[in-house]
Amino acid sequence: MTDTAASAIPPHLHIIQLSLGYLYPAALNAVVELGVADRLERGPRSAASLAEELGVAAQPLYRVLRLLATVSVFSEDESGLFHLTPSADILRANAKGSMRDAVLMLVHETFWAPAGQLSTTIRTGKTPFTEIFGAPFFEFFEKNPEVTGIFHRGMAGFSDTENGPIAASFDFGRFRNIVDVGGGHGGFLVEVLRKNPEARGVLFDAEHVLREARIAAAGLADRCELVSGDFFTSAPGGDCLILKRILHDWTDETSINILRICRGALAEGGRVLIIDAVIPRGNTPHPGKELDVLMMASLPGRERTEEEFRRILAAAGLTLERVVPTPSALSIVEASAAPSR
Repeated sequence: MTDTAASAIPPHLHIIQLSLGYLYPAALNAVVELGVADRLERGPRSAASLAEELGVAAQPLYRVLRLLATVSVFSEDESGLFHLTPSADILRANAKGSMRDAVLMLVHETFWAPAGQLSTTIRTGKTPFTEIFGAPFFEFFEKNPEVTGIFHRGMAGFSDTENGPIAASFDFGRFRNIVDVGGGHGGFLVEVLRKNPEARGVLFDAEHVLREARIAAAGLADRCELVSGDFFTSAPGGDCLILKRILHDWTDETSINILRICRGALAEGGRVLIIDAVIPRGNTPHPGKELDVLMMASLPGRERTEEEFRRILAAAGLTLERVVPTPSALSIVEASAAPSR
């Protein structure tokens, strides 16, 4: 909620609305799990009709849809039929730019449960994730492949709408060998290579992640190599190494280690590009501020300001050259190798 919207209602009502805000992601998760939006693709339907097809109770479904309709996710007409809205349409599994997997990731218990114990994080400075799930975030994922799938599909869906605009915001054509470090299924690298036909790419990630890589399906197998490995210990060489939504998962100490490895793999005159939220000054709303608290609750990471990026880059032997804004919530932090001493 913006400052303007908040000031338009009494303070006590503002606080009540914020306190009940968790009901909206709960409702989103429910309708996505049930596939409600998919059933409306052929036209509007009543909650009773949807419930009969889905094998669920009609009244609870109606009440959840009614709540979501207040925030323009679905709409109800005078005859009681529910329609797809633009926001509801992208909850369909087959929709272009579908956010179905992103919703299932963002409201998964691995994020939800630690956020419910945020006061513990504030008291101790540590996430309660290990106490809740028995292992740190990524170690838990390694032990639970079904959760890993939710995370990686969710990240791909989360990123699909931003990849093209980000790739168009920077002159990647100046590079010939582009390495996407921890690049997941390769959605961003696909956009970069499509826009820069002279460039070659390397998609670098864990072997189990690369099994779902999109490179071949995009027709780019002849220009992009899949390399499995661990960015905590090594990175393929190139004149552009990309870290998109990687450093925000980790502490400064770990991030500096990752950056040092990237510096060691960087060709002379090359660039390391960190693609993450850059937190602005002041109280202006920014998606990075929400993600920052999410990172703090479940992971050891954080979103950073420009000055915080400058500090960790310097500690890794890199120099911040500039911050390039994009049409998304992310910016491109461009860094070069600092002169050797």
